[in-house]
Amino acid sequence: MEHIKTITPEEVQKQLEEGKTLNLIDVREDDEVAEGMIPTAVHIKMGDIPENLAKLDPNKEYIFICRSSGRSGRVCDYLFDQGYKVCNMVGGMLEWEGPLEQKN
Repeated sequence: MEHIKTITPEEVQKQLEEGKTLNLIDVREDDEVAEGMIPTAVHIKMGDIPENLAKLDPNKEYIFICRSSGRSGRVCDYLFDQGYKVCNMVGGMLEWEGPLEQKN
């Protein structure tokens, strides 16, 4: 199987600080997201990914985020097999030290 690209939380934070537009998708559950998300991230729960494929542009790369990078890794495997450009944020939100945003 082809290796899924990964990115560290530090790299994500650095790119955001440099003003890069990143397509961040947080696949955690609602109660986890309530504790805060990376600003600009979009929340699509892992279980809701299959019915939300139409929202994802196959020409864009998406960075997937969860608590520790296990679920986001599974989402990356699934979407990679569907032909999407994916990247897993290793370490997940447990290692995120950047700003957090409360989502309603």
